[in-house]
Amino acid sequence: MATTAPRHDVKDLALAPGGVVRVEWADRQMPVLAAIRERFERDRPLEGVRISACLHVTTETANLARTLKAGGADVVLCASNPLSTQDDVAAALVGEHGIPVFAIRGEDDDTYYAHIAAAVDHHPQLTMDDGADVIGVLHKDRREQLGEILGGTEETTTGVIRLRALEAEGELAFPIVAVNEASTKHLFDNRYGTGQSTIDGIIRATNILLAGRRFVVSGYGWTGRGVAMRARGMGAHVIVTEVDPVRALEALMDGYEVMTIERAAEVGDVFCTATGDKNVISRAAMERMKDGAILSNTGHFNVEIEIPALRELAVATRVARPNVEEFELQDGRRLYLIGEGRLVNLAAAEGHPASVMDMSFANQALSAEFLVAHADELERQVYDVPEEIDREIARLKLESMGVEIDRLTEEQARYLSSWDEGT
Repeated sequence: MATTAPRHDVKDLALAPGGVVRVEWADRQMPVLAAIRERFERDRPLEGVRISACLHVTTETANLARTLKAGGADVVLCASNPLSTQDDVAAALVGEHGIPVFAIRGEDDDTYYAHIAAAVDHHPQLTMDDGADVIGVLHKDRREQLGEILGGTEETTTGVIRLRALEAEGELAFPIVAVNEASTKHLFDNRYGTGQSTIDGIIRATNILLAGRRFVVSGYGWTGRGVAMRARGMGAHVIVTEVDPVRALEALMDGYEVMTIERAAEVGDVFCTATGDKNVISRAAMERMKDGAILSNTGHFNVEIEIPALRELAVATRVARPNVEEFELQDGRRLYLIGEGRLVNLAAAEGHPASVMDMSFANQALSAEFLVAHADELERQVYDVPEEIDREIARLKLESMGVEIDRLTEEQARYLSSWDEGT
């Protein structure tokens, strides 16, 4: 079926040359994906497969799109967040690589959803999501297209939560590979990539010194762990808020102070949410915050901070710095919101370093290949990335870093698979 979508909607194709240079720079930090792209060019495992990807349009994503195209796929890309698009990269993908892109940094909600609709108009056979927006539109508004789809991938914690809920209700219409659950994704991308880039975004936006400040991290999953670790490394006194007692205990034993958000609100200087849930920083918490508190979010959607309540509390607002909005409250206190409460690492910085996205996007590419090869065997459920893919990516990454590791001898392998050899 031919695509009915227009070829692209980007800010300015004249930005392409600068985008090409930046994409090439990122590519030098992504040797695993480059190796996969070389094989894809030879084997063409995605020949003729239509892919609609709703991802952050960054230099790293550009190299994933190039890899999918090298494998023979017919790729269309739209933005998964209105503030994460790098306009020069979007132009480079269209102008240099012939990949239709629908993404403009700062696009309004109507444009954002029109771009998702354009990606769905491509009549995908594979979907690729950061946050399950394409899958959501297909299940809600384009159910007539569901039969065309072989499967999809999802790369965020938030999206996986949504898709597991859809599966639990018996409504998931095609198999999903949860790329987010791969060890080479969440152990590295979420912890090291998001940890570093979140701190980068906060510092770029505010230019504050973190040393000596009370830094509140809400959520102690892999992303929260990474943010807490990096904030402590910058000299901050880190406080963790959690709803899960096991994670709260882990945070405590990792050396962080653990308390409720109500208590943290009274003492925190900088707040960062990383939960995948809504209203984590509520109106009640903001009413308790001290003058000058800074609010940020590194979860996928901008619902973790109760922004409508913040606007209701404010008697005046202004732009304090690029990507920082000041809210003056009735009593004269001022609270500061970074990047409209959207992903701070992409709204105020450049997202994850390319070297960590190398593994995440290798998972995307190989999971797409897996879905095409095994579509007839898979049920309508959420699958983890196959372990052999995870291990192969780790092996390739180590190889690219010049690191060698031991291998089991036959005797050791036999011992590990036996039960009858005593001590």
